Amino acid sequence: MAEISAKLVQELRQKTGVGMMDCKKALKETDGNIDEAVDWLRKKGIASAGKKSDRIAAEGLVDTYIQPGGQVGVLIEVNCQTDFVARNDAFKALVKNLAQQAATADSVESLLAQPYIENADVTVDEAIKQVIATLGENIRVRRFVNFSPAQGTPGIVDSYIHTGGRVGVLVELQAQTDAATTNEEFQNLARNAAMQVAACPNVEYVSVDKIPAEITQKEKDIEMGKDDLANKPENIREKIVQGRIEKRLKELALLDQPYIRDQSISVEDLVKQVKAKVGEDIQVLRFTRYVLGEGIEKQEMSFADEVAAQIGAK
Repeated sequence: MAEISAKLVQELRQKTGVGMMDCKKALKETDGNIDEAVDWLRKKGIASAGKKSDRIAAEGLVDTYIQPGGQVGVLIEVNCQTDFVARNDAFKALVKNLAQQAATADSVESLLAQPYIENADVTVDEAIKQVIATLGENIRVRRFVNFSPAQGTPGIVDSYIHTGGRVGVLVELQAQTDAATTNEEFQNLARNAAMQVAACPNVEYVSVDKIPAEITQKEKDIEMGKDDLANKPENIREKIVQGRIEKRLKELALLDQPYIRDQSISVEDLVKQVKAKVGEDIQVLRFTRYVLGEGIEKQEMSFADEVAAQIGAK
């Protein structure tokens, strides 16, 4: 049997995009013949996809789906292993389809069990495995959220995707009448609110009064324990801490942010302006912000080291 070198494995991987362990096995099965190894891998198809499930998938895309009319919206994160695959058209198409399908799912598990939108003969899970086999990387649906206005409540859902699918936001706004939801000013507000959230990584709540009491208490405890207040009289400490807490809570609230398109007004001022133009009350009800790969521990390894490690694996 011909010696299967790291260089040979790398060559096959670059030629096919398939994972290194599969490339190594293909070369062993074909006595180191690159062309025959390519054919061997093609014949395996989906059979090799499942073996990629233990690879860390921290790249990928955040994407959205908004149903015409804005009555249903989805924000989804689908991960792969490399930015190269994230830019692949097949991966992008898969993510678009998954975002649309997630409109009727209540969990990742239920989404994966659905018939796939482009081929009802396979499930979403099976369709993902087919793409894994084609692209040679682990792919997983990490999370999604879907919004829709409560029945009988006028409102719309909108979204914004920033930096090529690395940051995404889904927002829901409420009005008093259905007529307001078709108003251009109201619709623009929804989009601008989503853009605002994307630009404000510290924002977690719509307004200060929506921040849970336990969060406020936690912030107070942190401030009260800071060294610079240790020698202050109790009444002075309380005043200083109260001022700091008020500032901190405003940093967490969307409505208190300077509006990104006009720093002279706040987002709350913007909402008031649109209320006056539309002629009825308007509320930003909720939002969700995803940052691609946040919280996923990434492995740092050079390609050469990765090849060497895989070649040495049994």
